[in-house]
Amino acid sequence: MDLNNLKPAKGSVKSNTRIGRGEGSKKGGTAGRGTKGQQSRNGYSRKFGFEGGQMPLHRRVPKFGFKNIFKEIYQPINLDTIQYIVDKLNIDVINPDILYENGFISKNVKVKILARGELKKSVEISAHAFSKKAIEEIEKIGGNVKIID
Repeated sequence: MDLNNLKPAKGSVKSNTRIGRGEGSKKGGTAGRGTKGQQSRNGYSRKFGFEGGQMPLHRRVPKFGFKNIFKEIYQPINLDTIQYIVDKLNIDVINPDILYENGFISKNVKVKILARGELKKSVEISAHAFSKKAIEEIEKIGGNVKIID
């Protein structure tokens, strides 16, 4: 086998239909565009969502809902996760920087401490928000809660 006798597989290469080249080609005259009208003209391109002048679906369906641009989104961290960090790193102060360094939160997110799980060691925790039950659980074992602005 040489480069000079390579050929594409049989039936894999088709010749393009030549449009508008006489009636014998089956695509002559109107070139497969039907007769008359905007779509038969040269340079026509249909707008996205256009339905021939009928009211398009995206305008027929009513809009609803509201997106609050001032909503504050918190990354939740539970007490069982904090207990895991305390056991793993043997520390008694937890803040967003420590959570970020250990891969528990993304960078530049606000943290909210939630009360799932159990905390066995008293810890000083700094976060942007706490649930009421989480504050109770932390202070019940002698821990300290600090809210970051």
